[in-house]
Amino acid sequence: MEDHVRALASRVQSADDVTIVLTHGHGDHVDAAPTLAEMIGARIHGPEGVGHVDQILRDGDTVTTDSGELVALHTPGHTPEHLSFAWSARRALFVGDLFLGEGDTTWVAEYPGCVADYLRSLGTVRNLDLAVMYPAHGPPLLDPAEAVDRFESHRRRRIQQARQAMSEHPDADIEGLLDAVYGLELPDALRGAARHSLSALVEYVHDGDIS
Repeated sequence: MEDHVRALASRVQSADDVTIVLTHGHGDHVDAAPTLAEMIGARIHGPEGVGHVDQILRDGDTVTTDSGELVALHTPGHTPEHLSFAWSARRALFVGDLFLGEGDTTWVAEYPGCVADYLRSLGTVRNLDLAVMYPAHGPPLLDPAEAVDRFESHRRRRIQQARQAMSEHPDADIEGLLDAVYGLELPDALRGAARHSLSALVEYVHDGDIS
């Protein structure tokens, strides 16, 4: 991590002023921020509830840059505090971990209500006029509408699988439903994550599919 922080610092060493903007509080997004901020004399902006933040950002708040304003959008689901940042000058959206640059899914199992929040956030993104989305992991998403469709279709397929498994095995617990939804070939190393994800899906179905 030290080499990565030094590399980042070297990229902005000629800048007059630097602001570090955080999307959410997971360690791979925030742990290096204080060290980097100290090295380059930057302030850290991010959502409420995230450590090391100097300036709290809420939905609709702006961050001024030399390439245009970034507007914070509350896009929960991956985490409850998750923010994306709209860059209207480029019809772009920095999406943090709401999307990944590859595949069709991201982690949605962090807290009660996360699946409903996630689907609402996808709806928020769908209504934006975007040319590109920049996820924190992976390459840019150059067809935002297709990406939203792909990620939503995956989540709704999983919801339907959970609903069907619950209907066919009404007395089963999460462990009993796991194989019905994810299949017997699910690697042991992934069972823990799959169990949490399925629990979130089951909660969503029990709550009446509110999104």
